[in-house]
Amino acid sequence: MKILIELPTWLGDTVMVTPAIENLVNFFDNLEIVLLGSAVSIEALKNHPKVTNTYILEKNYFSIYKSVKNLGQYDAYFSFRSSFRSIFLKFCVSAKKKYQFDKNKFIKGHQVEKYNNFINNALSAVSIPGNLILPASKKKNKNQKNKILGINPGASYGNAKRWYPKEFANVASDLSDIYDILIFGGDAEKDIAADIEKYLIEKGVTNYQNLSAQTSISQLIDYISTLDLFITGDSGPMHIAAAYQIPTVSVFGPTNDKETSQWKNTNGIILKKNLDCQPCMKRSCPLKHHNCMKFLESSDVLEAVQKFN
Repeated sequence: MKILIELPTWLGDTVMVTPAIENLVNFFDNLEIVLLGSAVSIEALKNHPKVTNTYILEKNYFSIYKSVKNLGQYDAYFSFRSSFRSIFLKFCVSAKKKYQFDKNKFIKGHQVEKYNNFINNALSAVSIPGNLILPASKKKNKNQKNKILGINPGASYGNAKRWYPKEFANVASDLSDIYDILIFGGDAEKDIAADIEKYLIEKGVTNYQNLSAQTSISQLIDYISTLDLFITGDSGPMHIAAAYQIPTVSVFGPTNDKETSQWKNTNGIILKKNLDCQPCMKRSCPLKHHNCMKFLESSDVLEAVQKFN
């Protein structure tokens, strides 16, 4: 059985789609999977044991048509995206059966459940989604003196999801006697990571590394898989941590934790203020006050961390 899968574009959604992919793996015998997707999504899942090939999709429609027409014939095609470009892609794919996720049809529950319900619907199955699954190659250093704290200040969706660098630095500083600190982030987070670093230096903290814009997705997965504690906003790395059951404090502001919180992480804690305006689901605060994040302080996070001890 040979199937073609178009992955979600974003890292977090790609991680949340893994239980649905395992649903496919468990349903079909002798399965071979070929993946289509963004560079980020492909790198996250390229080492799955059932994946035989991967292709990074360009945004240009002619390039999509040209690439897909050379992919050959498949027994089935599953797309976890519902954009117009994905509809065009589905038209171009050569497969006996084609299925496409419709975000307007699967609207209830956690995003993991939405993706899995899509597969259940396609297969006439009743599978319950399992844990998030990601491959990692890095092992914990048992000889390391201190534990490792990861802090992730970024979020691809928009500025409204981002907690403040000074608050992240306050948490890291207070925990620096117990934890060595790793600061994560992509190219878009270099400035906020630099601000955190500046505050740590002001506080005399030296046992940190600023890894912002210095890791591939595979390296990011490896680093997060070895953490002892993770402080993050609602983001892709938050879902990576869930796959490894990393003790995590997730700071939520404008987004809906019922849909995008860590899936089945028994070591996860959600922090939010439950304001009347939450969740607004906006990229920037429509009320111009950003109270959902402003009212969350480093002391709230430190109090939550104590629950892991």
